[in-house]
Amino acid sequence: MALSEMNGDGSEQEQDGCQEPDVIAMGNILESFTESQEIRGLINSLKGVYGNLGTREVTIEKFIVIMDKYQEQPHLLDSHLEWMMHLLLDVVRDNRSPSLLVHLAFKFLYIITKVRGYKIFLRLFPHEVADLQPVLDMFADQNPKDYETWETRYMLLLWLSMTCLIPFDLARLDGNILSEEGRTRMPIMDRILKVAKSYLVVSDKSRDAAAVLVSRFITRPDVKQKRMADFLDWALSTLSKSSFQTMEGTIVMDGMLQALAQLFKHGKRDDCLPYASTVLECLDNCKLSESNQTLLRKLGVKLVQRLGLTFLKPKVAKWRYQRGCRSLAANLQFSAQVPVAQNLVAAAVTAAADEEEYDIPGEVENVIEQLLIGLKDKDTIVRWSAAKGIGRITGRLPKELADDVVGSLLDCFSFQETDNSWHGGCLALAELGRRGLLLPSRIADVVPVILKALTYDEKRGACSVGSNVRDAACYVCWAFARAYDPLELKPFVNQISSALVIAAVFDRDINCRRAASAAFQENVGRQGTFPHGIDILTAADYFAVGNRVNCFLNISVYIASFPEYTQSMIDHLVNMKINHWDGVIRELSTKALHNLTPQVPEYMTDVVLPRLLPLSVGTDLHTRHGTILACAEITHALYKLAAENNRGAELRKGNKRSVTNYFNEKSLEGLKQIHQELCSCQLYRGLGGELMRLAVCTLIEKLSLSKMPFREDPIIDGWQWLINDSLRSLPLVSSTARQQIKEAAVSALAALCNEYYINEQREANPVLQGELLQQYISELQNTEEMIRCGFSLALGALPRFLLKGKLQQVLEGLKKVICISHKDVSFAESRRDGLKATAKVCQTVGVKRDGPQDEFVCKDNVIQIYTMLLNGMSDYTTDSRGDVGAWVREAAMTSLMEVTLLLVQNEPELLDANICKQIMCCVAQQSAEKIDRFRAHAGSVFLALLNFDNPPIPYIPHREELERIFPRSEAVTLNWNAPSQAFPRITQLLGLPTYQYYVLLGLTVSVGGLTETTVRYSAQSLFDYMKKIQNNLDAMNNFCETLLRVFEDNLLNDRVSVPLLKMLDQMLANGCFDIFTTEENHPFSLKLLTLCKEEIKKSKDIQKLRSSIAVFCGMIQFQGDMREKVLFQLFLLLCHPFPVIRKTTASQVYEMLITYSDIVDPDILDEVMTVLSDTNWDAELPVVREKRNYLCDLMKVPKPQLVSKSAA
Repeated sequence: MALSEMNGDGSEQEQDGCQEPDVIAMGNILESFTESQEIRGLINSLKGVYGNLGTREVTIEKFIVIMDKYQEQPHLLDSHLEWMMHLLLDVVRDNRSPSLLVHLAFKFLYIITKVRGYKIFLRLFPHEVADLQPVLDMFADQNPKDYETWETRYMLLLWLSMTCLIPFDLARLDGNILSEEGRTRMPIMDRILKVAKSYLVVSDKSRDAAAVLVSRFITRPDVKQKRMADFLDWALSTLSKSSFQTMEGTIVMDGMLQALAQLFKHGKRDDCLPYASTVLECLDNCKLSESNQTLLRKLGVKLVQRLGLTFLKPKVAKWRYQRGCRSLAANLQFSAQVPVAQNLVAAAVTAAADEEEYDIPGEVENVIEQLLIGLKDKDTIVRWSAAKGIGRITGRLPKELADDVVGSLLDCFSFQETDNSWHGGCLALAELGRRGLLLPSRIADVVPVILKALTYDEKRGACSVGSNVRDAACYVCWAFARAYDPLELKPFVNQISSALVIAAVFDRDINCRRAASAAFQENVGRQGTFPHGIDILTAADYFAVGNRVNCFLNISVYIASFPEYTQSMIDHLVNMKINHWDGVIRELSTKALHNLTPQVPEYMTDVVLPRLLPLSVGTDLHTRHGTILACAEITHALYKLAAENNRGAELRKGNKRSVTNYFNEKSLEGLKQIHQELCSCQLYRGLGGELMRLAVCTLIEKLSLSKMPFREDPIIDGWQWLINDSLRSLPLVSSTARQQIKEAAVSALAALCNEYYINEQREANPVLQGELLQQYISELQNTEEMIRCGFSLALGALPRFLLKGKLQQVLEGLKKVICISHKDVSFAESRRDGLKATAKVCQTVGVKRDGPQDEFVCKDNVIQIYTMLLNGMSDYTTDSRGDVGAWVREAAMTSLMEVTLLLVQNEPELLDANICKQIMCCVAQQSAEKIDRFRAHAGSVFLALLNFDNPPIPYIPHREELERIFPRSEAVTLNWNAPSQAFPRITQLLGLPTYQYYVLLGLTVSVGGLTETTVRYSAQSLFDYMKKIQNNLDAMNNFCETLLRVFEDNLLNDRVSVPLLKMLDQMLANGCFDIFTTEENHPFSLKLLTLCKEEIKKSKDIQKLRSSIAVFCGMIQFQGDMREKVLFQLFLLLCHPFPVIRKTTASQVYEMLITYSDIVDPDILDEVMTVLSDTNWDAELPVVREKRNYLCDLMKVPKPQLVSKSAA
């Protein structure tokens, strides 16, 4: 517990590693209190700002921000506390200060107290006799129920707790207790007690300060004689009458328990002892352990331990263990300490013999029992308080009784106990060790318990508990390192060091790994006996162990190179981690075993594998899964080790060694039997079957890669059946495991075919080849999308000898998967995997210009292949998941790049100018589109094709201009994901005729999109380009022709046309077509109007209609007959069946007339504007039509005529 809190915030950084500089930057780096002048100014300004709420809040906020900076280094304030307090108390003591100003001053005092702590701050309060009466008088003005001024009451109670310590009898301050009216005044002693009692039952923080006041006031010599018994009676009576079942009762009990705990802490033993038994009995009757209020249970434990300390004499046990030399340098020279340690032991024995005997009260047993129960509490703060209590009380017990406490403590660690009991027990052991109360004779009993706690992990439902136990066990090891002489721990060094290394490297939780690393470091420094301690610390320091993958796969290998740790690390992985409840940990553990195998191959084959094989067909699902993966990884590691040894043998001309030399017949048979056993037990079915399929497919892959001698064995058919069945079962698999099983089955198939389906002539069995391909190609037309995906990738993974003579057949099958048909339009994932498979097949078979089309990529089939891949670039399928066609386009871009690079490296003559142009234009279009991830992928493909020079790709259009726009030096730094970087570059391609159409098509969906940053940067880049060509008539004509062509080609295609209308609106508003507005009836405007009318004809799409209204209003800037035609369209929309369209049209026409006032005769402008603004366009159509026709007459625009449906 404590260790991880001391060492960091515990944030897990698995993927990106530990960012050490950031962690260091957040540390304590302040050197002094640098804002003293600013704080002085803020305090001095209180009198000027308290009356204004705004300035008051700003001043408070500034003060809090400055003070909070020193939360971690509050000691820097110490030299400044006194003047800050005096400045604020001057405000408080000034009789002219209004109450609001006084409250503000006390609020500032509380903020300082919160940072530095009340115990330090308390001592600085003025505490002369003259201060007592004014402080008491201030309480008369306080309202305990005013929740906004609780800081005032809190600070006054603290101040009173200091002033009440004046060394004079309080009765001497009363003087004549008869008041002027003749009534008796209350004595000061009673007044203070009344204040304390009244604030012990409030619900705010003043309750805590009242408890401090009680502890200091009641323990005064004069008060304890007269009032202590009465106060305790009142407190116990109040406590027994209250119930923790109600909120009010909980608050009252909290106040009483705090007061009693503080009283028994600060009071003298002789004064408190007479009442201790009564208080303990009352506390037992309260049954706080049954309360669900954590704070009450904690205070109950706190009070119990204070009572226990009261029962026992305040003396340090002479029998306790005391370590002598604490020099770190001396610890690293262990041998020099031996005589010193022996002298210490002898001294301890002598002291124990001299120990004086005395009777222990019977209540102590009750106290210890309650503290042991507190160690098992469900909340950490209660367990921590109980552990400290155990430590304090044991320090006052005789040696035999203290040993009994240790024995009872060890009972917390039985496996019948919960994780709470284990955690509390660890905290208590650490406390005993830290205080020297755990004698060396008990270490032999404690160490095995701590070793178990370091690996404690109990399954609970879908997760586990125990990380706090492991963390606390690390704290015990840390405490022992500081407490004991190296000689005492020497017999246990190997056990503790191995356990800490295992926890630091293989624990699931980052806080436990860091705690173990810190404990290991402490032992290396304090004990100096851990094997290779400095070397291991260098590799596994606090920051390095923050990354779990790095720990399992890299750090573990380095530590295992030291023979003292190798076997224990492997045993831990085999016994504790490959059957872990978390699948990620199981997989990492098996990979770690793979990496550790070269260290001790014989141990792996002789001990580990025989232990694993029976477990691989056991009853526990997680154990089966982890064991099968472990067998696969260890086998593959042994094969790689044999291959490496063989390479060395070749150099030495020695004997070669096969992987089978590592295995006996039983192990080989066991590996073969895994699949058969699982199949016969039907363990491939159900949810557990997903894990089994995944594990066995990995086993098949690793055994095949390891060239195990199973050729012609019946097990190969069984493995092939499993791969095929797994691919067919993909629709039945959960979505989370589907991708993993698909990838594992495909990888297994590739490895299996490469090893077991090839004969000595490096060819396939024709019968087997025909059956396999026929089966796989037929599955490509399955009605289940996932089955298509699986078998497409399976075809892509087949080796060349199985594709030989069947290439055309495979390509035809994949072509049917890739093409979009009416019945499988939503099968985007199968089209994606079909494209990936096509590229893989091409890479597998290779290129030969004049070769047969059934065996190579050649001149006869290259056009067919490119057509398949380019078709994928136009897939814009959408469904409930969104733009699923983007997956297909991404796969198509990758496949085009792979095939093109394959061709250019082998047979560049097969590439022609048209293909290269299509590839570059399609990729350029994708690099201008709206989805960041796919735009980034397109950009990287575009630059990869452009910059490839081994040899360069021929026929890339405008290569020189492209290399100027995208310099090679910036290829790595250009972030295509960021719209601010991508669009300014990609819009420059609008100036290249070949790319203009495609880039504009891509830009259209970006500029007219929804994402704010994409729209902003794409639109700005487009406008910047338009500004450059504004005065170039030819460039403008070309651009506008292209724009109209994009519109015409995508008419009624909402994916493009709606964003296009939005883009046109922005372009018109930004004056992009100003060059054409001076010419009457320009062809561009006429064509654009025709296309817009066609686009919205009979449309019911609100978004499209709204965008068209904005475009029509923007087109009013064109001269000639255009204006009348545009107004006619707008007036048509004023009587649209949808009220929202009518209102939008009226609103935008109103704004248009304000912007372009020359459209209407000034004489009628006001009337037109009035009609537009005052008419209720939500009204019935006949009413609206009458208003619309009136506007037509005013503006001399032909009235739209109603057309009957029959005529239409």
